[in-house]
Amino acid sequence: MTAFKWVGSEKNYVDEPFIQRIQHVTVGLFGGNSASGSYKNEDGCLVWINDDEDWEFVMILDAHYSAQSAELVLDAFEQKQSIIEEYLAQPIRNGFNRELEQLMLGIFQEESFLHACRNIQGETACLITVRKDQYVWWLSIGDCLLYCFHPELAALGQYQLNQRQFYEWVGRVNTFEQAVPCYSTGTRELRKGRNHLFLTTDGLVECPGYPFSEPEKIIDVFAEHSGDSAVFFLLKEIQKNHVRDSTTIVSWDVNIEKEASMPSDL
Repeated sequence: MTAFKWVGSEKNYVDEPFIQRIQHVTVGLFGGNSASGSYKNEDGCLVWINDDEDWEFVMILDAHYSAQSAELVLDAFEQKQSIIEEYLAQPIRNGFNRELEQLMLGIFQEESFLHACRNIQGETACLITVRKDQYVWWLSIGDCLLYCFHPELAALGQYQLNQRQFYEWVGRVNTFEQAVPCYSTGTRELRKGRNHLFLTTDGLVECPGYPFSEPEKIIDVFAEHSGDSAVFFLLKEIQKNHVRDSTTIVSWDVNIEKEASMPSDL
């Protein structure tokens, strides 16, 4: 398995758009413009890729007040890496979405993790995305974004998989400390052909001038530039627009050969 882990407290990338390639996955990191008031980066990112390209596990985090909450979440999942790998090695019919949800929620609800959250500064939004075979599953806490770009979906105006939720975090303020934890999950079948999965923190869509607030604008960039170049272009454009907030992007293509579900009257 190939792995990549980063948190903004290690390297903030202020004034410095950065691209990292992990096999077929592109990660883009930018800490915002110092001239606009940025001086730190509290985002985080974790990418695990099965070497046979059978699955990808991706997490992005957008913390505030400090990066401690992002560090805590990343460390908690790294400690469970072998368990997660073993689960993803199982046949997909073994309850892919249901069992995966239980596994991830169990990490967030462990008493040792909850105790650690009570003793840090700040909290983080967290978006976990897992792709295996022709299916993608996600767990979303907060306001990070997950898109799936495919021509059949775009023709119907469908781009975003999750819905952003505000006032929802993990950390000092913690949804998993509530009587009823608040989060969202979902599972989608990928379409036949090229599916483009794209995760981002909110710096990209809330940049001054809102150049990429509409998903069609992101698609246009990938139509003109390929892979790493497209992600770098996105980061350079928000840099030009004097964005202060940090932005973390994870982008990759999945080619599906199987026929996807279609209406029975076609």
